[in-house]
Amino acid sequence: MNLNEMLSTEVFGVSIRWIVIFIIKGFLIYVFVRVLNAFIKYLFNRSQRKRGRIVFDETKIGFIRQIITTAVYIIGVAAFLSLIPGMEKVSNSILASAGIMAMAVGLASQEALSNIVGGLFIIFSRPFKVGDFIQVDNVIVGTVKEITLRHTVIQNAENRMILIPNNKINSSTIVNSSYGETTTCSFIEVGVSYTTDLGHAIDVMRDEIMKHPLLIDHRTEEEKANNVPQVVIRVTNLGDSAITLRAWAWASTTGNAFAMKCDLLRAIKERFDVEKIEIPYPYYNQIIMKA
Repeated sequence: MNLNEMLSTEVFGVSIRWIVIFIIKGFLIYVFVRVLNAFIKYLFNRSQRKRGRIVFDETKIGFIRQIITTAVYIIGVAAFLSLIPGMEKVSNSILASAGIMAMAVGLASQEALSNIVGGLFIIFSRPFKVGDFIQVDNVIVGTVKEITLRHTVIQNAENRMILIPNNKINSSTIVNSSYGETTTCSFIEVGVSYTTDLGHAIDVMRDEIMKHPLLIDHRTEEEKANNVPQVVIRVTNLGDSAITLRAWAWASTTGNAFAMKCDLLRAIKERFDVEKIEIPYPYYNQIIMKA
């Protein structure tokens, strides 16, 4: 049996020649899709490495690259289906723009579509972008690492990656510490006893805060001219057992403000101990029963 006769042999009603051609064409389509996606990735990475030119920011580049990559895979699937007899119409409908939309609506769930639309809103309305430090619903705090078609990835202080669906994050309350001015005011609150000399306690607090290296001067020129203190301290509450003193201390970033607050709470407590300024806490009397 020569090669031509062998290729003409039918298996389950299909010639070996057709099977070989089908495998070769399918392999070529697969290689073409992989090479094209690799080339697209190279182009986007190259555009990010260019300096001195205004290009898309990291958020938009990553999002657009995902859309293009998905489109390439859809075209590859359509080309593969066109190799199968009777599937040409399906392939043509996928390649048509109306067919792509109909296929997406038919195959994707409502939640998936809402996440994609939510991702588009995030990208173009820009409530936050990759690299921003945000707080979501007063629960999740961290840095935005990636915005995908379906979810937003946030890295928290514990180095954990938190994935939030785009449709949910769009309906959440977002506090973006990287949006606009990054300077942050930290509230330093300490309670003192009712017998404390408030003037002395305020002077001690201000002295410790002014020593901290992360403290910045946030006063306007007018406030400086009017001798407004760099660190304002006021009485904010008369509690059951303590008077609350609050200091407004400014830092250049949210991270610096948090670190400064932690340092100052310790420094003020230690200084109060030296100055004999009492920080009240609950006292419990114990009755000692004598035998």
